[in-house]
Amino acid sequence: MDDVDTARRGLIGAVLGGVAAGGFFTPASTYLDQFSPLSGSVWASTTDEPPGRVDSEYGDATLQYDGHRVPRIEADDEAALYHAVGYAHGTDRLFGMDLQRRLMRGQLSAVVGDAALDSDEFRVQMDFARAADANWAAVQDRNPEVADLLSAYVDGVNAAQEDQTLPPEFELLGYEPAAWTPEDTLLLQLQISWTLTGSFESLRRSVLARELGDGVADLFPRRYDHDSPILRDGVSTAGGAGSGGGGGSESRESRPVSSELAGWLSGFESPPGVGSNSWVVGGEYTESGEPLLANDPHLSLLAPPVWYQQHLDWGDGWVRGVTFPGVPFVIIGENHAGGWGFTNAGVDVLDCYTYETDGDRYRYGDEWRAFETDEHTIEVDGADDVTVTKRKTVHGPVVEREGEEVGVAWTGFSATATTDAVYAMAHSDGLDDFRAATRDFDLPTQCVVYADREGNTYHKVTGRVPYRYTDGERVPGWQVFDGSAREGEWRGYTPYGESSWDGFVPFEEKPGVVNPDYVGTANQRIVDDPGYYLAESYSPPFRGERLYEVLDDWAEDGGMTPEDMRDLQRDTLDTRARRLVPRLLNATDVAAAGSPFDALPDWDYRMDRDSDGALAFAVFFDAYREALYADGFAAADLSDDYWPSDWVTVTLDSSPWFDREATPDSAPAAMRTALDTAVGRLEDEGWETYGEYNEASLDHPFGQSFLNYPGVPTDGSPATLNNFRRDSDTGSSWRMVLPMSDDGEASVVLPGGNDGDPFSAQYHDQLRAWADGQYYGFDREFAGPSIEFGGGD
Repeated sequence: MDDVDTARRGLIGAVLGGVAAGGFFTPASTYLDQFSPLSGSVWASTTDEPPGRVDSEYGDATLQYDGHRVPRIEADDEAALYHAVGYAHGTDRLFGMDLQRRLMRGQLSAVVGDAALDSDEFRVQMDFARAADANWAAVQDRNPEVADLLSAYVDGVNAAQEDQTLPPEFELLGYEPAAWTPEDTLLLQLQISWTLTGSFESLRRSVLARELGDGVADLFPRRYDHDSPILRDGVSTAGGAGSGGGGGSESRESRPVSSELAGWLSGFESPPGVGSNSWVVGGEYTESGEPLLANDPHLSLLAPPVWYQQHLDWGDGWVRGVTFPGVPFVIIGENHAGGWGFTNAGVDVLDCYTYETDGDRYRYGDEWRAFETDEHTIEVDGADDVTVTKRKTVHGPVVEREGEEVGVAWTGFSATATTDAVYAMAHSDGLDDFRAATRDFDLPTQCVVYADREGNTYHKVTGRVPYRYTDGERVPGWQVFDGSAREGEWRGYTPYGESSWDGFVPFEEKPGVVNPDYVGTANQRIVDDPGYYLAESYSPPFRGERLYEVLDDWAEDGGMTPEDMRDLQRDTLDTRARRLVPRLLNATDVAAAGSPFDALPDWDYRMDRDSDGALAFAVFFDAYREALYADGFAAADLSDDYWPSDWVTVTLDSSPWFDREATPDSAPAAMRTALDTAVGRLEDEGWETYGEYNEASLDHPFGQSFLNYPGVPTDGSPATLNNFRRDSDTGSSWRMVLPMSDDGEASVVLPGGNDGDPFSAQYHDQLRAWADGQYYGFDREFAGPSIEFGGGD
């Protein structure tokens, strides 16, 4: 059993710590003995029924579940309400909450062993926990009302932990979670923000510039050549004039960093495919005459889902939608006045710095300063504890790997008002209130869309956007800065404290528009000329251009309906294929390749699960990327993590890249090689339908078959609005369509279930509907188990 336990913990640690791309533990028979009928220890974790009543010092509240384990919680007093919300989260999702808390605090090794040490060391050096402490101190000082509600929520989580049998995952790992704290909730908010904005792209660009030289410009353009930004010509924006989103003076080339350091740090970014779709359509173009809003954030697809659905009613107000377990307030959803959603803006809010050092000092301008240092012990299960020295400069933490180090500035290290903003959005009473709340949304940088029942629509870039200054002039943020020379300074920024944010882009100047005809966001370039540097790069525009293509077509006729919005979320047309397949047909004889490749000439470019053309294109495209880049990047000692984007892959035609050694001499030559590879791969793998290739495997972090969701074939691709990326299991993590008409019913679906109990009937009861593009009404009957909260004896 000890050997099995050691292997289990090691491999679980690799998965949870982000230090392995895959490889799950297959339990041995001795491990499965814990599930023996009647006698297995884990079964004791599955037998709880909700208590009929829970004592609460905060007052009366009622929690009732519907058939999908979605709670409706009602209370006259919001403290009582959020105490019950905490109880629901602590009952339904406690393990996931604790897992994310341990991840961010660098405490995974304590329960899964030394395989998680890399993850823990990174997060300890970044000191996310200290940033959460700063946030909690700021909330208490700035908004005591919200702080009190967070405290009530925390008490609810801990009450559930005391009342309920712990989830089976704790039994499997053999530990009990610590009490929940307000700092933990704010730490989880930071984890969300890091997933969306924590990017070390400037480090990778530095490596690419050194290894590829002139080839970087062709393979990694700073601006994709397309005409489908979020805010198009004729749509007013809040920004001023500018050139291509760069703004300011050019800075020198990046200081060199090693590929080892860049690769190690890049392993702690979000997986490929994180993004979102959202759009809002004004009443002039709808059948009802009232606005429509749609949102489907693209995040990791897990068992259970990253989101938790809830409906909250506090007497004179209500809100319903989703939040992240561990965070009390609804993040995406609607209230009595309107609805809102978010997509990632892609704004660059992280910079890296190198320093001239002398022992425990670093040079900063004309002076030598001592690093702020602190020793931290990481507990390691089954091995000796490890001591990590946390070091900080004026810019923020210093992260080190095998003697090489960089300083990191990130807006998330400073206290933000996002908690206040999310709470205020739920209470907003129309456009003016919502805009005021958006002003306080400091982190993460997002594109928010809003529609209300008064007929208003709105789009705005949220979050703090830094100006960078070198020698008093603004510079773009795409290089690694010399911190000792005081390059790339952020004015008004205080890591691990409260920033003044002076020197950041003013709220009024961030891109946005009030009452547009319609606006579509899909992580593409926000605006052509914001007048200042916004981002290093955006997502390829495939989803964005398809979104506007359909909306423009429908706008000519008007009369859009909620069903149209659902159809658009289910749209599978891949504009990568529309660009590339005609070139493939000119370069090769697909008929000679046989089925399914002979379907390509008549294919409609839709990535549907039963489409021969979709299967042929997907397998060919994988092989085409390999043909273009594998040998050339390997010759430069660069892994496939450095390969160019799909936009470059699809548009690359004639380029100096084809003149390099270990690279095909032309795109047609690469296509012919790729087609041969694809034919052989299809024979080896035995895929007969695109759905078999494109199966969604939504796994529990443990990777155990009895905890994983069943695999389901699904439609879509990384480039379609119906979004799914099989290589990283990311995609539509919540689909929502909100009509603002009185007779319109909101429709939603989760990729799995709301309940985190793997033995619950609601563990994955929405999975098949999600895969098939079906929806449920927001207005469901709450007739399931109920809990009454009230004063105790």
